[in-house]
Amino acid sequence: MVARSAPILPVPNLPLPDEDATLALGAALAPHLAPGVLITLRGELGAGKTTLVRGMLRALGHAGRVKSPTYALVEVYELSRLFLYHFDFYRFQDPSEWIEAGFRDIFNGQNVCLVEWPERARGQLPPADLEIALELTEPGRLAKLAAFSPAGERLLAALPPS
Repeated sequence: MVARSAPILPVPNLPLPDEDATLALGAALAPHLAPGVLITLRGELGAGKTTLVRGMLRALGHAGRVKSPTYALVEVYELSRLFLYHFDFYRFQDPSEWIEAGFRDIFNGQNVCLVEWPERARGQLPPADLEIALELTEPGRLAKLAAFSPAGERLLAALPPS
């Protein structure tokens, strides 16, 4: 797989003062998700990665439960126009576990893939279109977004001005 390059388009840090703001960021990105998009989500435990995904899924019409795939490794959501795969590689001890899990075929340009803890599969994932790094701050969180492809640029361009 290709090593990550410098971002095409970084965005200034986006303060997320509470859970509602994190959900709103996910909701703002959701209508612009397209097949083949890969978004990596970085941040320590409790930083809001799954909350951000929940915001995306709710905006796409998913009314069911949204849980972290920490134990299952992946949760799949079939939405009207998308197959969305929410991965969590926190439990990986070695990047080769990504290959052993058989995930390569899912990253096929037809699915939306949201990946928590992408560094645990380093060297195995295709390049991200968009990276979102969440940091715990007082109060809330700080989101750092960077686009690494034209698809990532389109996602960033869709965000309302802060």
